[in-house]
Amino acid sequence: MRDLIDGDAAERLTSYFGEIGEQLGNDSRRQSFAIYAMGVLGDGERKSVEPIAARACGDPAKADAAHQSLLHFVANARWSDEAVRRVAATHAIDAITKHGEVEAWIVDDTGMLKQGKHSVGVHRQYTGSAGKVTNCQIAVTLSVATAESHAPIDVELYMPRAWTDNAERRRSARVPDTLEFKTKPQLALDMMSRAVKAKTPEGVVLADSAYGTSVDFRDGIRELGLHFAVGVDPQTSVWLLDSEGARSEGAASVRDVARALDELGEFRRCAWRQGTKEDLAARFAARRVVPAYDDASRAAEQREELWLLVEWRDGEAEPANYFLSSLPKRWTKKQLIRIVMQRWRTERIYEDMKGELGFDHYEGRSFQGWHHHVSVVLSCYAFVVAERARRFPPSAPDNVEDDAVHVAA
Repeated sequence: MRDLIDGDAAERLTSYFGEIGEQLGNDSRRQSFAIYAMGVLGDGERKSVEPIAARACGDPAKADAAHQSLLHFVANARWSDEAVRRVAATHAIDAITKHGEVEAWIVDDTGMLKQGKHSVGVHRQYTGSAGKVTNCQIAVTLSVATAESHAPIDVELYMPRAWTDNAERRRSARVPDTLEFKTKPQLALDMMSRAVKAKTPEGVVLADSAYGTSVDFRDGIRELGLHFAVGVDPQTSVWLLDSEGARSEGAASVRDVARALDELGEFRRCAWRQGTKEDLAARFAARRVVPAYDDASRAAEQREELWLLVEWRDGEAEPANYFLSSLPKRWTKKQLIRIVMQRWRTERIYEDMKGELGFDHYEGRSFQGWHHHVSVVLSCYAFVVAERARRFPPSAPDNVEDDAVHVAA
């Protein structure tokens, strides 16, 4: 990360820290933010409060005082995470959109492995980061992506009921009295709502089946005026539509629909990205459908027509992924494939934030401290993203043969 900060970049960093400082309220917080952020951007192995303070303090006799000052800034000082993150998001988005518009908003989550049971939000729960149920915290993230770049703009800590329903644990971690239990999809909708209010450039919302299977999640996205292209589980029920828009007589699971389409020979092979050794490709089929979930609050004839996109990988007995999308009928299968496959970018984001910026290094136990730490990490990542976009612009515009990905709701 330090390699990106030459003389000109140092001036830009100072100016950027000044913009963030305007949201912090006083000189002491500004100074502490700068110390903490430079520790996050630096080469130190651990990016938590104590080692950052120790590296920043030149006098060992003053190290403890420096630690206490920085700890107060992270764990106790009252400054707005939302305001700081908004500055960071604007900084990153302004830079990456010089080379292309925002195409996607990517919702995902990542686990942070922990020992013990006192870190806020920690619980035995499944995380894809470990591929199993383990002791961890779960961070739900919202990122934006252009054809060339991506940047995380917001993060929420998932708080299991073992925390929200336990008064003693809430007190020990200083969890706000107003905080109620929310599912991961609900947390994601909260972040998207904030992004819409902040006038973040809109994109198609992408998410895996842990989010997309939720009808409330999909409806919430549409209520925000956004389109989605999200994974759903194989049992999701739909009516197929024919070329005239008439529904099939009976509903079927998307798994059964995929098998029927395979028998009809409707799957075609398509590559969506260059891999390190060869193009990444699979067979895909796409059809217009209407969701057939059991919801008496909305008549079947009033439900929105959607795209069903199915990915079937080579040598596998079942499709790998099923996607539902609200994108317009005019979209081609190739466009749908290109947009849904952008979700892989979050893995790179997590690798960078954890491996380089200490996203999962916070060792405190407070709810506010965790979010303050994450806000500093997001701010640092936004600067890195902007510098990468400045230093390594795309060599040529991405060639897209159809309509632009950005669409009106």
